[in-house]
Amino acid sequence: MSHNEIACIDDCLEFQNKILPGVSRTFALTIPQLPEKIQIAVANAYLLCRIADTIEDTTILNTSEKKQFHSNFTKAINNEYSPVDFAKELSSALSSYENKGELFLIENTEKVLKITHSLNNEQQKALSKCVAIMSDGMYEFEEKKNSIGLDNLEEMNRYCYFVAGVVGEMLTELFCDYSAQINQNRDKLLSLSVSFGQGLQMTNILKDIWDDSEREACWLPQDIFLKHGFDLQNLFDKDVSRKGFSEAVDELVAIANRHLKNALEYTLLIPKQEKGIRRFCLWAIGMALLTLRKIKTHKDYTSGEQVKISRKSVKTTIIVSNIFTTNNFILRRLFNVLSKNLSLSN
Repeated sequence: MSHNEIACIDDCLEFQNKILPGVSRTFALTIPQLPEKIQIAVANAYLLCRIADTIEDTTILNTSEKKQFHSNFTKAINNEYSPVDFAKELSSALSSYENKGELFLIENTEKVLKITHSLNNEQQKALSKCVAIMSDGMYEFEEKKNSIGLDNLEEMNRYCYFVAGVVGEMLTELFCDYSAQINQNRDKLLSLSVSFGQGLQMTNILKDIWDDSEREACWLPQDIFLKHGFDLQNLFDKDVSRKGFSEAVDELVAIANRHLKNALEYTLLIPKQEKGIRRFCLWAIGMALLTLRKIKTHKDYTSGEQVKISRKSVKTTIIVSNIFTTNNFILRRLFNVLSKNLSLSN
């Protein structure tokens, strides 16, 4: 790599480090815990996923436009489409987009992809595969998106895989490429990684029910709610009894909790000397678990803000996770105590 190329990558890395806190405070907090050798790849992967997610979430683009931009983005990652053209075309289409941080990210797609293309082959392969699967899945569910939920839990599981499970698989590939010791548990980790992603995504879906509904999107499974006598068409009808709604949310909280338990088992398979990777996982699990606890005890919440955990809770999660990072016995005990009231028997 020439001196100019190195200087260019350094400039791109500076951009990546500066923009990350603007598009995700959580990942800006957790990624620096990782070993230096994989920090760049994980941060870059997050930004790629964020661009794909922005294409999906915007209401400015229609379904066919979203499909085209997803396709061009995947091609750009694989060096089959100009990143400059992609950035110009998408930022022009989204000129009225309200989230200026995400728009700035899209305008600088070329810088993000210069970093992607500087990663080793295994890392590039993992990132490219993740975004391709995610983009295809997002298109599938763009067709199914509505304000009254998905047909059933199986559909919700499939949605969670496309937006979060694939991220778990991608991170696992990065961890295994980084460490031969981690790679020894590759099959076990990959089998748990999808569950890890689903636990986090289900928590977000439950937290964001009301915020999503403002975009006329609902990712809740109709069959679970109908089983408890609640029709999601009546989500905003104050005259309809909320008992069935609360019972269905309780069931989904219990399911999400089981996935988070798998997430813990995933984390405990990471060698104890890899404290950074363990902390990266534990912080995410801890914050999701505390969010589920708030959802369980605030049945009448009407916005994500009402069940958002406090900064104090975030700090406590970090401190406790850091103290017991390598103590598998204590970590399991802590999880069991915190999740005690999240199962359906309670």
